[in-house]
Amino acid sequence: MIRVARDFRIKGNPVSSELFGNGHINTTYKVDCDNGREYIIQKLNTNTFKDPHMLMDNLAAITSHLKKRTDNKREVLSLVKAESGASHVIDEDGGFWRAFEFVTDSVCLQRAETAEDFYESAVAFGRFQNLLIDFPTHTLGETIPDFHDTVKRYAAFKQAVEQDVCGRAAGAQREIEFVLEREDFASIFVDYIASGQVPLRVTHNDAKLNNVLFDKNTRKGLCVIDLDTVMPGVVMNDFGDAIRFGASTAAEDEKDLDKVEMSLELFEAFVKGFLHTCGSSLTQLEIDLLPTGAKMMTLECGMRFLGDYISGDTYFNIHYETQNLDRFRTHLKLVSDMESKWEAMHEIVNKECR
Repeated sequence: MIRVARDFRIKGNPVSSELFGNGHINTTYKVDCDNGREYIIQKLNTNTFKDPHMLMDNLAAITSHLKKRTDNKREVLSLVKAESGASHVIDEDGGFWRAFEFVTDSVCLQRAETAEDFYESAVAFGRFQNLLIDFPTHTLGETIPDFHDTVKRYAAFKQAVEQDVCGRAAGAQREIEFVLEREDFASIFVDYIASGQVPLRVTHNDAKLNNVLFDKNTRKGLCVIDLDTVMPGVVMNDFGDAIRFGASTAAEDEKDLDKVEMSLELFEAFVKGFLHTCGSSLTQLEIDLLPTGAKMMTLECGMRFLGDYISGDTYFNIHYETQNLDRFRTHLKLVSDMESKWEAMHEIVNKECR
């Protein structure tokens, strides 16, 4: 790792490195130099990201644009170029590496410890969205094609059920029916995009709390990280993924479903922070559809867990045989809870628009 770090234009001599963070896709190291400078060196997972050169072009364009829109260096990831002048280094084994300046005095949270934490994550994501509102969306490539095309996700799910390669579908009929009963709902955003009523914007597409860095002293939301899935999308999906992950009262694979619900307190905190920083840049229809985004992303992600379970757990990492099924069941409970709180969710959004 030290040897790879020396291939980048870092300041100082790298003297130590250690695995860093909790990411499941890329391999990340923190490198310390003899002059106190710190860097993140990351090996990109090219099995997930098939076109790493396009991804790096996206990342360079996005961070360059953000730097022009803010004076606060800690609000934007800073790429470090290779000694060759490229945005990356390819090692002798074909490994694809990139480097970032470490954001000093920052912390990453796996769950919101307070409603204020969740509010600050919303401020960060809303600011990210607002700063990129004038970015030419059409210039970005799709790093994972059809990532949030829920209609295509449904087609893949039904194919997995039909093939039933592991013979697991019979034991998950109630769960399968839950998904299929909501298939008409899944096309809402696709239809709005096709009709031109909802614009494609630059979206993060993995807008979870643990993709925000917080100032460790003030606990303010600083910087949105993990920009590999930044590509054209709809803002409601970013909002929705944040709610799916951050407003749940239980772990993603909680077996006791009585512990699982969507916290209206946390939902309201995120709505406040998000609309405070980007509400003026959104259309009224986008704002009205924010609760739909929460349900859509929870249903889509849950469906992916269930489809993966039926297919033999080929995509998501698992630590025990039924973990993906348990993950789906928490998402089933969250979708049901959102449906029961539908009016309250819309009332919260409407209140923040006044």
